Amino acid sequence: MANYTQVEPRLAMQDIQTTDTVQNHKLGTIIKAEHTPSSGTSYGMGEFIYLKGVANTVVGSMVDYDPYLGTTTLSPATGGICPLFLSMSANVANQYGWYCIFGVVPVKAPNAMTPGANVYSLAATPGSVDDAQVDGEQILNAKVTTTTGTPSTGLALININRPFHQGQIV
Repeated sequence: MANYTQVEPRLAMQDIQTTDTVQNHKLGTIIKAEHTPSSGTSYGMGEFIYLKGVANTVVGSMVDYDPYLGTTTLSPATGGICPLFLSMSANVANQYGWYCIFGVVPVKAPNAMTPGANVYSLAATPGSVDDAQVDGEQILNAKVTTTTGTPSTGLALININRPFHQGQIV
């Protein structure tokens, strides 16, 4: 995963791409950071929220977040009503890390995606996305930026702005 540089003057913040078994910040803390790769194109600046992980999370996993309980779960391929965030690390159960809530970010996308398309939950793989239209499974405030394979195998870039499930369609 490429490097991110914090753009707000806060000391001793856990790196965006790092997972830790120790809770280093208050859950729900939000910071801004800029993607600063050593080579290639920058994704620009984004906003990230600090949360507790869930089993089977990898870089780019889409998770549902329950702000009342402070928990994450891999996003199912069903309608929902909660906010969605994207893991910046393999932030598994009983670990803590950052999730993107705004900006251009890698997402698990096992199927080919088309830039500019809408984003939908992928039925076959919790925590993954696709661009195939399925009623009630659209992720609002998200657009496909690159096809699958960019930035790497099994990932695509999407542009998000505090995304959430579309919910039920009747």
